[in-house]
Amino acid sequence: MTLLTLKLTVEELEVLTTLASDQLFRTEFIDPKFPGYEQNSAKLSLGKALVGRLRSIIDPASATRTPSVRMTSA
Repeated sequence: MTLLTLKLTVEELEVLTTLASDQLFRTEFIDPKFPGYEQNSAKLSLGKALVGRLRSIIDPASATRTPSVRMTSA
């Protein structure tokens, strides 16, 4: 495994984490509805773990909290 060092501001990390989280939601719940879609559960699990790590970097107290569920109204 190759390790990389990346310098980001907190704001950049927040944006990146939000975008990654939104993409994971799409990958888990929206994309499977399309014909021919093949889900990669290992990649999805890795992505969820990574988003969790990024969130804990932004807010270390969030590591001890229960993840919140996002609800949207139509």
